[in-house]
Amino acid sequence: MRVGYALGGDDGCIAEARHHAVAFLEQARSGHELFVPARVMDLTQLVVSELVTNARKYAPGPILMELRITAGVVEVVVWDSDPTVPAVRAADPGRIGQHGLEIVKAVAQDLSIRQEPVGKRVTARITLS
Repeated sequence: MRVGYALGGDDGCIAEARHHAVAFLEQARSGHELFVPARVMDLTQLVVSELVTNARKYAPGPILMELRITAGVVEVVVWDSDPTVPAVRAADPGRIGQHGLEIVKAVAQDLSIRQEPVGKRVTARITLS
């Protein structure tokens, strides 16, 4: 399964992205009879929220999001126009904000960031089991 969305980058795009993620996983459950645990639904929404928030905050313009299910993994892919590759910062309970990638790295099986000819592509993989 695979689906892509263009998000406008406005105030409502984060909630819109979460709604798309839920609809995609519900379709996987009902239309493709895949077992998608509630925890995976929650983690996928969290990852989508964090990655789209980062794209909206640090990159001008539109955001592209792709959701895929392959080989027992939900992949969340977010593209934005800023080529700067963000670094996952060390845990710091005193720091306010800037924990997004730290959170994604903690809950995802894998996190990769790739520069593109224009912008970058961030991919997080969440195990279905």
